[in-house]
Amino acid sequence: MWLVALLCVFTQLGSSVDGGNSEDVTDTFFLSNGTMSPDIVVQPTFDNSTKREYTAAVGQPAYLHCRVKNLGDRSVSWIRKRDLHILTVGVHTYSSDARFAALHTDNSDEWTLRVAHAQPRDSGAYECQVSTEPKISLSFRLTVVVSKAEILSGPELFVRAGSDINLTCIARHAPDPPSFIYWYRGANVVNYAQRGGISVETEQRTRTSRLLIARASPRDSGNYTCAPSSSDSASVVVHVVSGERPAAMQSDAIKTFPTLLPVLILSITLSHSRFLITDLLQIVAFKVNLKFLWPHFIRTFVPR
Repeated sequence: MWLVALLCVFTQLGSSVDGGNSEDVTDTFFLSNGTMSPDIVVQPTFDNSTKREYTAAVGQPAYLHCRVKNLGDRSVSWIRKRDLHILTVGVHTYSSDARFAALHTDNSDEWTLRVAHAQPRDSGAYECQVSTEPKISLSFRLTVVVSKAEILSGPELFVRAGSDINLTCIARHAPDPPSFIYWYRGANVVNYAQRGGISVETEQRTRTSRLLIARASPRDSGNYTCAPSSSDSASVVVHVVSGERPAAMQSDAIKTFPTLLPVLILSITLSHSRFLITDLLQIVAFKVNLKFLWPHFIRTFVPR
């Protein structure tokens, strides 16, 4: 307090020596009582507590927030550092790319650069610059990522009739938790009222959603899609099959059968012994997990 009082005394003395001409003094200083005193220049400063690194998803808007205190009559500009291109000055845009714009509210310290429909090429460093002499600036970094959903079961799932369909979807690389995650069957949103036993659990913090369909039947087969609000969607084809052996296992085994056919024919040609042929076919079928084709082999190659 005594320091402020001394400043007031020296100010008064200076005014007396100059003949009381204080009209030319433009620099100001805030006293402890809130009044303005012509003494010290108050320079603009950045609020360094603001976030400096931002991540946005492709196609979503990106926002960089710069706060400047004591701006006065200076202006704030946004510069793209890779080519030193001036994007905005004040609230005016100086870029041919209309996706860039400056947002500012009157009497606010915040000057925001908005990049609408952000693209990977927008990643990089940006600079918030104040027109002081010399100029002052603060750097920001923007990273634009491709956010894509992933269904953990893979692109295709086989489920035995009467079992549960359990699908888990994760929004990979999403900068923010999705506000919603929708599940579709075909082109329609999964209808919870259509049948009982359907439930969805979504955890925004982990960006995860789980779809559970209890006691699945063949009519529950179809293409299921997970669509987060800010990520590309992912799909899985679900087959609900009846019987002991899923169709996928049969189709994979049948695909391998043509490669074994020449070997079987050669073995049968070399020997007409029913015992030798039977043992050979059993060994081959066991090695390639084709036991379910064994009766077919016997009926085809072994004489009765």
